[in-house]
Amino acid sequence: MSGALPPSEPAAPVADARPAITIALPKGRTLGPVSKLFARAGMTGDAGTTLASALDEESRALVRRARLDGWLIHLLLLKPDDVPTYVAYGTADLGVCGRDVLVEHDVDAYHPVDLGIGRCRLVVAGPVGEKLDTTTRMPRIATKYPRAAARHFARRGVQVEIVNVQSSVELAPLTGLADLIVDLVETGSTLAQNGLEVKEEVLSVSTLLVANRASYKLRAEPIRALVRSLRSVLGA
Repeated sequence: MSGALPPSEPAAPVADARPAITIALPKGRTLGPVSKLFARAGMTGDAGTTLASALDEESRALVRRARLDGWLIHLLLLKPDDVPTYVAYGTADLGVCGRDVLVEHDVDAYHPVDLGIGRCRLVVAGPVGEKLDTTTRMPRIATKYPRAAARHFARRGVQVEIVNVQSSVELAPLTGLADLIVDLVETGSTLAQNGLEVKEEVLSVSTLLVANRASYKLRAEPIRALVRSLRSVLGA
C-alpha cells in the first residue's frame, strides 16, 4: 500500500464578511422604533431573517449582521452617548442618535435624515413663578448636558456654574442644589408635578441618522441607498 495521503478536497470559499457599511445603533427604548423604520426601508437580517430577529434584545451580541439591497451591513449596539464617538472616529459610517447627544458631544457629523422619533425639547426650567436675578450672583445650573447648557448661557452673556447630575435632575431646585435645570421635556408633566416650569427652550430634539463625513463620500452607494429609502418611507 502506498503511504501517500489522498488528495484533499478544495477548501470551501470563505464568505466575504467585510460590511459595505457599519451603523451604530443606540440600545434602549429607541432601538425598537428604529428597527421598525429600517425594516420598512428594506433592511433585513442576514441570511433571510427579519431585522427584528437580527436585533433580538435577548442576544448579548454587540455586532449584528443585516442586509440592504444585497449589501452586508454591520450593526453595532452601543450606549446612546457612545454613538457620536464611533461615528466621529469613522469606526461606524452611520449612527442613530438624538440631536441632544450630538450637540452635547459637539461632533462634526453630517445628518441627512431626521427620523422623527422621540420628539421633545431641551429646556431651561425652574420653580414656578420665580424669576432668577443674574445681576447679583452667579446662578447654579444642574444638568446632564453640561456643554449644551454652558453654550446656551454663554450665548446669552450669562455666567453660570454648571453642576453635572445624571438622574432626577428635577430634584436639584427643590433641594437647593441648583437654581435652574437644563433637561429634556416631552409633555412637561414631571416638571409640573415638582413645581417647576419651562423658562426657555435650548434645543428642539428628535432622533437623527448621522454620517461620518468621509464615509458619506467614500461609501456613497450603500449609504445613499439607505438615505433614499428612509426619506421615501418618512415622506409616505
